[in-house]
This record gives sequence, structure tokens and C-alpha cells, in this order.
Amino acid sequence: MNLKIFRLLPVFLAKSLLRTAALALMVPCGGFTVRAAAPRPKRPNVLFIMVDDLNHWVGYLGRNKQTITPNMDRLSAAGLSFTRANCAAPVCNPSRTALFSGLRPGSTGVYGNANDWRPVVPEDKTMITTLRRGGYEMLGAGKLYHMGFDRREEYDDYMVEAPGGERGRPIPPLLRFNQVVFGPTDGGDDSLPDWNTANYGIEQLGQPHAKPFFLGIGFHKPHPPFVVPKKYFDLHPLERIQLVPYREDDLADVPPEGVRKAIGQGTHEMILKAGKWKEAIQAYLATISYVDVQIGRVLDALEKSAYRANTIVVLMGDNGWHLGEKNHWGKTTLWEESARVPLIWKVPGLTKPGSVCARAVDFMSIYPTLTELCSVPTPKHVQGISIRPLLENPQARWAHPAITTSQEGQHAVRTEKWRYIRYRDGSEELYDDENDRYEFTNLAGKPEFAAKKRELAAFLPTENKPTLAMSAGGAEEGEGGEDRAAKAAAKKMRKAGKAAK
Repeated sequence: MNLKIFRLLPVFLAKSLLRTAALALMVPCGGFTVRAAAPRPKRPNVLFIMVDDLNHWVGYLGRNKQTITPNMDRLSAAGLSFTRANCAAPVCNPSRTALFSGLRPGSTGVYGNANDWRPVVPEDKTMITTLRRGGYEMLGAGKLYHMGFDRREEYDDYMVEAPGGERGRPIPPLLRFNQVVFGPTDGGDDSLPDWNTANYGIEQLGQPHAKPFFLGIGFHKPHPPFVVPKKYFDLHPLERIQLVPYREDDLADVPPEGVRKAIGQGTHEMILKAGKWKEAIQAYLATISYVDVQIGRVLDALEKSAYRANTIVVLMGDNGWHLGEKNHWGKTTLWEESARVPLIWKVPGLTKPGSVCARAVDFMSIYPTLTELCSVPTPKHVQGISIRPLLENPQARWAHPAITTSQEGQHAVRTEKWRYIRYRDGSEELYDDENDRYEFTNLAGKPEFAAKKRELAAFLPTENKPTLAMSAGGAEEGEGGEDRAAKAAAKKMRKAGKAAK
């Protein structure tokens, strides 16, 4: 054999083998030859963290400099943070119903905590069922659906509610002003249910999963009562507590319906009379710090797990909370304090660490965004719009304002600059949030803003179904009192409304 040919034989054989391997990837199809599809990339897992009554007092938002939230802040630094996120409704049950069903409150009639959403939202419409049918293992713990109206059969596994360890004893005095109850305890972190909710998340992140999973973790705090171990109160010494921005005449330019919502049970007047405003703010800050630690435990478990590189993390509060702004304590209003909430997304391969999006978005976007990111078809009934373009480019053009609904026919439209409110009686509020961030001055009565009001009113929901029948099953301590008190204090509110004119 020619010596040169002998030396080239290995090269010839190698090339022949490569050609054979390439041909093996070719599949005949109708007379044409096409390449076999590449393996489908592994679908992401989802860690979904929902925090009850968490307003925008989170460090990365800068609304209240006194807050201590290092764990939520580090998630913000690792992902994309929305600075103008709004809930779909400023109350637990309608907020969660809208998010998980994909239907706004006006499309279901679910406006309050005592409206059982289950008869009007079939199981096949919910985000949980959609992801489950799309191949996801659905896991949950704590408060995801509103308590009392759970539908846990939608999940593959759900932690049975546990009270925590040995409950701490309140350190006197435990203060109570209607739904605002607060004070430290002598217990440890494990004395509250949120400890076990975090434990469930930690355990699931440490286990093997044959399918991509959705892990929902619903924390109760800072929902009232603001009762947590004393060490969290000590993080916020009373002598350093600062009151919220406040004007005594803040309701003077607010329509009677807004005044009614603000005055509620008269909680603000009670707290002022008792001289406990700073103590109540301290307690709310302490409760936020407690839940931040529990969030940190779950985030630590994710970082140590095999799922670190392929898990979407979403964190949000379900609605905001007033602590004396506009004479109000609690939620239910259409102002910034009730409607604006934290919203953080960390999406591997998509979001950039430390990115910030100033576009106004609401929670109706969460369902279609998750289905898109998880390669699951979005059902046609879903009314929200995916924010994937904003996750990829926070500066992307966005023409969809955030909409918040509080009771039948009452809505707020929030853009980057404006908040427009219209009540069922046609009365209005308009705030320039860019220059009046605490919404002290209602511009709705000024003729030069008539065109702006018309522009924003075009986004108001047109479907306003009557309120569903009330059920006692979904009521929680401290919730729903606003409506009951409105009737009890009707005379006082009418007086306040006349004074506001």
C-alpha cells in the first residue's frame, strides 16, 4: 500500500464517521430532507412568594427609609424590580382572585373578603390548573388563595396549615384599635405560622422533582395583628420612629365616597387620642422585618439547591396598607398607599441583575407572563397582558396603565405620572404622582386637566358586575371591618363629606 495513502487513512475514516453521524440526524419528510428538531430546553421552575398586606415599605423602593428588608433587597439586586406595580384590588380576596383567575373584579363580582370566588371561577380557568395541565408539579403552603375559600385540590401537594411552635406570649400591653392590633411577644421565630410555611419551601427545594415545579409560598405577615418576637421591635427603636407624611386637611378636596373609605372605623382618631401612632408604625415595621427573615430563609435554600440556575422567582405584596396617611389605617382605598405594592422578578437568562422598571403594571400581568415563560398556552379568558417585553428591556415602550378596583364601579388608573380615580357616583380624583408623590392635591376639579381626565378615563373597566353574595367563610380577623364600620359611622362620614365640599 502506498505509504502516503496509509498515513491519510485515519483522517479519511474520521471524516466518513462524521458524515455518517450527520446523516443519522437527517429525517426524510415528504420528499424533502429536514433536520431533526433540537432537544427542547428544560422548562424553568417557579418560586412564587406572596406576602400578605405588604405595602411599599420595602428598602429597594425607598418609600420609607426606616424599613429593614435586606433579603427582599438582595432579591431586587439580583433581578428586576417594578417601582410602579399596583394590585388589581386593594383587599386580599379580590386581589388574589383576580391574579389567579386572570379575571378583573368587575368580571367576577368579587370585591370583598366575604365574596366566595369559587362558584364564578371554574377550576379550569385558574393559573394553578393551567400550569398543572401544562406539565407542572404544583406545590403550595400558607396563604395563596384567600383563607376560607381555598381550593387546594388544584395543587399536587399543599402544606396543611400549622400554628408554628410554642406560641410566644404577648409582652404587655398588647394594643388594639379596631383591626390594628400590635405588640411584641417573648417567642422565637418559630412561634408563628410563617416559620413553618418557610420550612415547607425549604424542604421542597431540597427534594428531587421529576417535573418542573411551581412552588407557591404565602406568608401571613405583615397582616394584622402586628405581633412578632420582641427582637424585631428592637430593630426599630421607638425613639427613632418617624411619622408618615401627613396633612390634617388632606381630605378637604376628596369626594364624599373617598372620605367614607378613609374614615372607616375611625381608627386614626382612636390611635391619635391614645398617642400610639409611633408605636403602631414601629409594630408594622417590625412585622415586615420578621417576614423578610423568613423570605431570606427560602431564598437561601434556593441558592443552595440544584434548582438555582433554572428557577424563576416572583415576589409581591397582595395589596398595600395605610398607616395614617389620609386619616386611614388599612387597605380598601384607591390611593397609592393601598394600591402600590412590591413586585420583583428574577428570570434566568432574561432579567438583568439590579434592573429597575418604572412602567406602571398591575397584577393581571402575572398569569399571562408566567404561562409564556413556562411555555404553557395562555387561556383566552385571561384579561392581563404579559410583561415579558419589560422583563427583557425595562425601558421598552408600554401603553397599558395599571388598573385597581375597589368595590363595584370604582376604579383607579395609574400611569407613570398620573393616578385617576372615579367612584360609582361619578366623582373624581386626579393626582400628579410625579410631583405630588403623597397625593395631597386633587386636581380633578381644575378645568385645565379635563383632557387628561378623558384620556385616563378611556382605560376604566367597562364590566362592573354586581357584588357576589357574602359568605362568612372567607372573613379573617381584622378584615371586612371597613364596610361594617361605614354603616355604623354613616352620620359622621356624611358630615365629613359636606365639609370636604
